[in-house]
Amino acid sequence: METFYSMIVLTLIFSTPILITAIGGLFSERSGVVNIALEGLMMFGAFFAATVTVLLEPYTAAAPWIGLLAGALAGGIVSLLHAYLSINLKSDQVISGTAINMFALGMTIYLSQIIFHQQRTRAYTRGFIKTTYSGLSKIPVLGPIFFTNIYPTVYIAFLLVIVSWYVLYKTPFGLRLRATGDNPHAVDSVGISVYAQRYTGVVLSGLLGGLGGAVMVLTQDIQYTVLSIHGTGFIALAALIFGKWTPFGVLGASLFFGSSQILKVYSTNLSFLRYLPAEFFDMLPYLLTVTALVFFSGKSSGPKAAGVPYDKGSR
Repeated sequence: METFYSMIVLTLIFSTPILITAIGGLFSERSGVVNIALEGLMMFGAFFAATVTVLLEPYTAAAPWIGLLAGALAGGIVSLLHAYLSINLKSDQVISGTAINMFALGMTIYLSQIIFHQQRTRAYTRGFIKTTYSGLSKIPVLGPIFFTNIYPTVYIAFLLVIVSWYVLYKTPFGLRLRATGDNPHAVDSVGISVYAQRYTGVVLSGLLGGLGGAVMVLTQDIQYTVLSIHGTGFIALAALIFGKWTPFGVLGASLFFGSSQILKVYSTNLSFLRYLPAEFFDMLPYLLTVTALVFFSGKSSGPKAAGVPYDKGSR
């Protein structure tokens, strides 16, 4: 039973950056802008989070928390480029996002060379620490899962799901954002700025994408390298589609993809997995991503105007 609980806890930990980033993508696509750049935004967030943590840890124990904020801010700033290209210049949103992914790969290496004189950041010693909450951990079933050896960032991810659901479905802002993604001309006709709504959605996706990258590097690594994110942004994009563009759907999809990443950890403990090669488990999350897209993307219908540049003169 202890192994089962630890598998659930690890699933939550591995799912957290996927979930946070996918929620970010949800805001962008609900506004009508496809954000393929989630991978690049995570890379920028991870780099700046690791850099700030390394530089500040000799001076404050709050360095990882400041690193989280720096990572989110970095993602938000970079997302402005995607917003400008997609909204103002009406560029192809897929090409714009792909370009930012490539830009992130080169720029983070370049900045690492300038700051640390190597192609990665220095290793930090004060990342986030797993915490057990002594009183709550004794609660049957829930205690060993949610309050034993767990990072505080897991709670942030679950809180974001609830907040995003409330914002999207219970506030005027959420109604305007969803309407912009479905029928921007109708939104414009009542005096609401389509550009402002789409910029807000894309910047929110940047902030959360950067936060997702920051969480990933500060909980699953000891430094930033170009392999720190290794496709997690694309998995988050798949979770968004698999979750049918809803916060709780994204939560379920993220847990599904997160669970696939922990099988390698327990492959030697579970008899039916013991004889599979290690490379199979490295491949599994991406195999499941492709499989989910093949079987579910055709059955999922996203925002009607997603990926279509807004032209005020057209109908």
